[in-house]
Amino acid sequence: MSTLLPSFAKALQLIAGLDPALWSIVGRSLAVSATACAISFGAGLALGAWLGVARFRGRGAVLLVLNTLLAMPSVVVGLLVYLLLSRSGPLGWLGWLFSFQAMVLAQAVLVLPVVTALTRQTVEDAERSYGEQLQSLGAGRLLRSLMLAWDTRLALFTVLVAAFGRAISEVGAVMIVGGNVDGFTRVMTTAIALETSKGDLPLALALGTVLLAVVLALHASVALLQRWVSRRDAASGTAALTLAAA
Repeated sequence: MSTLLPSFAKALQLIAGLDPALWSIVGRSLAVSATACAISFGAGLALGAWLGVARFRGRGAVLLVLNTLLAMPSVVVGLLVYLLLSRSGPLGWLGWLFSFQAMVLAQAVLVLPVVTALTRQTVEDAERSYGEQLQSLGAGRLLRSLMLAWDTRLALFTVLVAAFGRAISEVGAVMIVGGNVDGFTRVMTTAIALETSKGDLPLALALGTVLLAVVLALHASVALLQRWVSRRDAASGTAALTLAAA
């Protein structure tokens, strides 16, 4: 306790004082995770929406593999991406190893199954409710997947938040492919691990506090959006009843 309180006080000073080293790490971490989520969300949204309405031979096996990938350890993803980007790997000519791009690729690969699986489940649930009606109106699989994805956009926004939380809290993969190079590839999670091992608790606590604040802000935005949608729907229902009574 004698070490924790002074360290936490110093951590708050680093945050409030806009310490350059601290906020450089925070900015890099946000940039890596946001880029990775943008890539994986676009691909995962399209693939998940299609899987939600498509029916084909072997679909069960595809879903089994997809659900298995959800539990893939981040260090395994980091190892695979490392092998791809190493000089002897098939993508070694890119020269991305221990770079910003390598960390983005690792996080995108890690998050893609999460986005795909959650989108597939969301769209498939909507398909059970409205699919037959849309099909009777002549909507094909592609059109139904697009319409159902739009109809469930609030739930899919929650998927995006979950994906970003998964990406920004990841440490194993980015440590392997990024190398945790100060000023270049050091992000919040890898910096927390390093500074804790060095005994620099104030910086580790400051980064941990910012990381928790980012995740809290994301989930608070989802809660506020859900509350706004609920109030809007309630207001629309009340207006409809008023018009009907009139």
